[in-house]
Amino acid sequence: MEYNFLQKIKSPEDVKKLSYEEIDKLCNEMRHCIIDTVSKNGGHLASNLGVVELTVALHRVFSSPDDAIIFDVGHQSYPHKLLTGRFDRFNTLRTKDGISGFMKPNESPHDYITTGHSSNSISAAYGIYKAKKLLGEKGTAVAVIGDGALTGGLAYEALNNAGNTKGNFIIILNDNKMSISQNVGALARGLTKLRNQPKYRDFKFKVGKFLSKLGVFGLKTYRLISRIKDFLKSVVYRNNIFSSLGFNYLGPVNGHDVKAMESLFSSAIMNDKPTLIHVLTTKGKGYPYAENSPKNYHGVSPFDIEAGASQSGNLSYSDIAGKTLCNLADANEKICAITAAMTVGTGLSDFATEHKDRFFDVGIAEQHATAFAAGMARGGMIPFFVVYSTFLQRAYDQIIHDAAIQNLPIKILIDRAGIVGEDGETHQGIFDVAFLSSIPNVNIYSPSSFDELERAIRKTAFNSELAAIRYPRGLQNDNYQGNTDGDFTFLKTGSKKLLVTYGRLFSNAIEAQKTAEFDILKLNKIYPLSNEMLKDLLSYEKICFFEEVVLSGSVSEHLGSLLMDAGYRGAYEKYTINDEFVPSNSVSAALKEYKLDSDSMIEIMT
Repeated sequence: MEYNFLQKIKSPEDVKKLSYEEIDKLCNEMRHCIIDTVSKNGGHLASNLGVVELTVALHRVFSSPDDAIIFDVGHQSYPHKLLTGRFDRFNTLRTKDGISGFMKPNESPHDYITTGHSSNSISAAYGIYKAKKLLGEKGTAVAVIGDGALTGGLAYEALNNAGNTKGNFIIILNDNKMSISQNVGALARGLTKLRNQPKYRDFKFKVGKFLSKLGVFGLKTYRLISRIKDFLKSVVYRNNIFSSLGFNYLGPVNGHDVKAMESLFSSAIMNDKPTLIHVLTTKGKGYPYAENSPKNYHGVSPFDIEAGASQSGNLSYSDIAGKTLCNLADANEKICAITAAMTVGTGLSDFATEHKDRFFDVGIAEQHATAFAAGMARGGMIPFFVVYSTFLQRAYDQIIHDAAIQNLPIKILIDRAGIVGEDGETHQGIFDVAFLSSIPNVNIYSPSSFDELERAIRKTAFNSELAAIRYPRGLQNDNYQGNTDGDFTFLKTGSKKLLVTYGRLFSNAIEAQKTAEFDILKLNKIYPLSNEMLKDLLSYEKICFFEEVVLSGSVSEHLGSLLMDAGYRGAYEKYTINDEFVPSNSVSAALKEYKLDSDSMIEIMT
């Protein structure tokens, strides 16, 4: 396809110059470009296709970067990137040194903040807005938040705070699934249209100004009119949380009608109080496969556009976790599964169907999920909270306060542990070991195969410990599909050199051991470490620890401390991720870069 309009867009100012007929053609080109690029590179598809017209309308009314536009999560920022001078590089999306799949300030001045996790847009945008006002800078701030992200508690903390402000702070609610504020019938639609007309706003202003000149009588009259108006609005629109928190509520409006959205956005700029605009969009708009199955096209791997994204027939670690929980729940009515808006991603779809009374999707609310699990455990159930490593970070306080201090036997299944690849810095699962190993009463396991994952889940299900089981994204490695028992296992060759590792890196160690001579210590339970193995370690001249986490707080640091206390005098080397954020890259390339692949192990251990 020829991108006749898209290739001419060098900044948002170019979008303002187009006619509505040209805008329709631009939107078609944007959808084609997004589908084509994601089909090659993978990425977030349905959410971005749904906000094409919304993004165009935003950039036609507001003036980025003077007006800061913050897209929540960043799952909906691809159209924004296309309209802010990045079309020429869009084919590098989610590749090493290419364009990020999320908003990234060092990539463009139009990306005001880094995004990746949900529900923070209102907080960040409100902070930017207040900073602008305090510094006397021009412009406003706009938070674009989806109805899914609005299930996160952080969003409500921000709404509560921002509703008290004065001025034109603006929130766009991208509603692509549930109706949050229902408009009822022709009367409601008519009133919405009337209230958003410039003539109505001008009339309202003039009436208020006239009555203010009549002294006390005029003021009382104006207040009476306002109360009657608010009462009628509450009857017709059903008073909603946004207006209750102090926001001027506009909408709903068709999120694929650029002209209609422009009218509301222009109205919001003129308000002297915070405004929330309710926009209705269709997730996956313009690509039938994504429209019909938006959940399956939220995040996709490369696919054939004509055939659609096929579901892999191979089982993943997520599938094994979900299948194991289903089998446990079949046999024991106390087994429960909890997820934070990740039913499909964590492999819990079958559990949600087969044990719906014991399945809980709490929305994007990891803090609540953890405290909820703690409450269930206190009540006598056996709760498994299944969550991505990167999102578990949000529940740190609840793990300490609600679970660990009481030593409650909740079970946390940590999906996507380690390097996850192209999603980049905000999604790498490299911090869970560091923050979990700092908490008393937490026991951490890291299986290296499907069988070991199933064994770990079954082993911890009915014991009294607070257990965390971490496993990587995707498939098990062909080099190792076994099942070792116990907290640790030695694979000895008689060498004086020892390689220590766990999780999926054990497969690389097995492969490396075919070429280089060294012993392997495989950890199954990675924290707390067993003192039983220390006496065997003291005899080695060289010990090298390989692990796929940040160095500070790593298991290799904990082991090094134990070795020092035990009087170890040999060489001890740690190969981890030096305390830094891991950018977009393929998993294999990233492991090689950090010397965690089998070739690096051979070189180091030879």
